[in-house]
Amino acid sequence: MESLAEKSVSVLSPQVLALLKEQPKALLFDLDGTLIDSVPDLAAAIDVMLTSVGRQPAGVDKVVRWVGNGAPALVKRALADDDDGDLIDFADDEFNQAYQIFEFAYAKRLHEATGLYLGVVETLARLSDFKLALITNKPRQFTLPLLESLQITHYFQCIICGDDYERKKPDPMPVSEALKLLRVSAEQALMVGDSVSDIKAAQAAGVATVAMTYGYNHGVAIKDAQPKAGLYLDEFAGLLDAI
Repeated sequence: MESLAEKSVSVLSPQVLALLKEQPKALLFDLDGTLIDSVPDLAAAIDVMLTSVGRQPAGVDKVVRWVGNGAPALVKRALADDDDGDLIDFADDEFNQAYQIFEFAYAKRLHEATGLYLGVVETLARLSDFKLALITNKPRQFTLPLLESLQITHYFQCIICGDDYERKKPDPMPVSEALKLLRVSAEQALMVGDSVSDIKAAQAAGVATVAMTYGYNHGVAIKDAQPKAGLYLDEFAGLLDAI
């Protein structure tokens, strides 16, 4: 059968083409917007936080733009009602109070509406020949219970969360650490994500990228964003054809 790489040579970057000829040894996955749709529960928790501190609820349409850079950034953007609110230096008391309310609210509804995207379990189950890592900006206190509830923890040899290291995506540190833990080189790995944070982190670490077009990416279509991924897929199961 003709592979996706053979059918779509014109849309693949040279880096991805070179990797697919040899087949990667490790696959590195983002979580929110790639494996799971978590915005409904995140938005509900953010709205609880906002109303608790006397602000108007934000709703899903705003929260979908704010997710992707970790919980602290999400809370700051919500407090500022601004896509760049994470750059604002809030008073410690104001931020800490809001963040604690968000933590409590999100922990209570962690997987009420959150679910796996179509084809995720079936695809992960067929990737047993690869080393798999999860690299998320979500704090560990939320990530591990969520993975357990969705019954996908066992697929990953390595799970790196947003508070595990000094820096998170789009910094390359989490990707580089995953490569070390999996004992593979950057040239042997492929990063699968949905946002420019995933692409920037992977490319800075020397890793080829695949972007899922159904994710969040701060409300901007990933195909229109910079930098460009090596390959774009509309369905998660398309990854099986690509590799």
